Amino acid sequence: MRKERTVSTQTPSHDVVILGSGIAGSTLGAVLARSGAKVLIADAGTHPRFAVGESMIPQLVAWLQVLAERYDVPEFQALTDATTINEKVSNTFGRKQHFGFMLHRPGQEPDPDESHQFVIPDALTSASHLFRQDSDAYLLRVAVGYGCDTRQQWRAEKIDFDDDGVTVTGTDGHVVRARYLVDASGFRSPLADHLGLREEPARFKHHSRSLFTHMIGVKPFDDVLDVPERSRPPVRWHNGTMHHLFERGWFWIIPFDNHESSRNPLCSVGVTLDPRLYPKPADLTAEEEFAQLLGRFPAVERQFEGARKVREWVSTGRLQYSSGKTVGRRWCLMSHAAGFLDPLYSRGMSNTFEIIHALAPRLLAALAEDDFTEDRFRYVEELEQGLLDYNDTLVNCSFIAFSHFRLWDAVFRVWGSGNTPGTLRINNALRKYRNDGDASVFDALEKVPNTGLWWPDNDDFKTLLDGTAQACAQYEAGEIDGDRAADIVLRLVRESGAVHEGFGWKDVDRRFIHPGRDQILDFLQWAAKSPVPALGTVGRESLDALLAAGAGSAAPIAGVNR
Repeated sequence: MRKERTVSTQTPSHDVVILGSGIAGSTLGAVLARSGAKVLIADAGTHPRFAVGESMIPQLVAWLQVLAERYDVPEFQALTDATTINEKVSNTFGRKQHFGFMLHRPGQEPDPDESHQFVIPDALTSASHLFRQDSDAYLLRVAVGYGCDTRQQWRAEKIDFDDDGVTVTGTDGHVVRARYLVDASGFRSPLADHLGLREEPARFKHHSRSLFTHMIGVKPFDDVLDVPERSRPPVRWHNGTMHHLFERGWFWIIPFDNHESSRNPLCSVGVTLDPRLYPKPADLTAEEEFAQLLGRFPAVERQFEGARKVREWVSTGRLQYSSGKTVGRRWCLMSHAAGFLDPLYSRGMSNTFEIIHALAPRLLAALAEDDFTEDRFRYVEELEQGLLDYNDTLVNCSFIAFSHFRLWDAVFRVWGSGNTPGTLRINNALRKYRNDGDASVFDALEKVPNTGLWWPDNDDFKTLLDGTAQACAQYEAGEIDGDRAADIVLRLVRESGAVHEGFGWKDVDRRFIHPGRDQILDFLQWAAKSPVPALGTVGRESLDALLAAGAGSAAPIAGVNR
């Protein structure tokens, strides 16, 4: 890193240069340009292109709706509904109606009673499986439509900061000058490399590597597993994101053909596994290794009978990477350029949009005031690091628990119980903003004790996660067995003031969580009476909105147009 600053005689031609035209760079570019900034989005590749990270979650939809309304970019709304995205972007997107999980053991048929499903409440959102080559190209077009300049197939080779801005020189010798640099390029971040920001090794406890591709002919899991009616989930497995779990690993199945408007026969498939237990073989191709893994789990293997790849397999090393610092004077290392953990629970894109929401107002204010001091971006760094660290805690617990069903069942309940209130607090802020146009309601979302946790303003929930992590660590170390660890976590769930009984999170006989409108109403009434301030606020505000709309109506409780 440079020790001295110089003054350049070249006037910046742009306010902001963004490295990376993927979902992060294009969304941020559209927001900034719509607000009057002169933005250049530069990318070493071009669109359309393959990308993974395709499963949406309710918090992702909520943040995207906030960005659409706060910055008047209505085109974002097309991505927030599974039907609308197929009508307005392209007819290539699947639906994400649930998170589905089933545990597998080598050489055995799965026990249907060792499965879980969390159905996303229709009252909250209608999520999708994003076919990223189309969604990302669409967002770049949106950014260009609002005035962003672009340079595609242009790789940054040299980055120089001075008192007045940043100079980026490409491998072709072309020079770009701007007042601020955002690197949204991902793992191969030129800025992280230039400033030496990567932590070696990554600080995270979790370890995983991955194999993935797109395939055609993958059978719905419902068609290859015959189970008694009492063990069938409320929604077909094929209607959501399927997670096939095994010791220290999991397969994902993300279909794009499960929405009635989609004409896309492809399916995203992959596996992540702990390289400490499954070292990368030197004598197998990625395709051969995937087939070998399938051969260990009969039901999963049947799902792939007759399927074939439509693009080459990708085989990674360790997925986890982290950066010791993510903001500085005139620069930000954003989202997946800052770090990455694991695709389990599909938090990557949600984290991205939350970070964009934190960065955009600070950057626009810095441009207006010509003040790029690092302190004004401090919250962005706290958020980025917190999102990664809390996700590390949860995913590491999950991988530990995959070897023992009762412990995994307990961890599932910890994860799931925070999702709905974590989403409602964002929707409540958006509803207030719609009423009076006062953006300070979003500032209030940042005043939380646990920045980066998916339910960040409830200390009871943080205590629950901490206790879960401790029990899982004791099980991993051999200090207690799996049943004892499960008993500890399940007791914490039962006793936690952050967990509502109505959805079934406290009932070990309820493996399929499918909240209907009546259950949502009951949850909000319970939350509204809570002595925990954050929970009471979420409950009262959401309950008021639901009752105003009419408890029996079909309107979503979030009060968000779909």
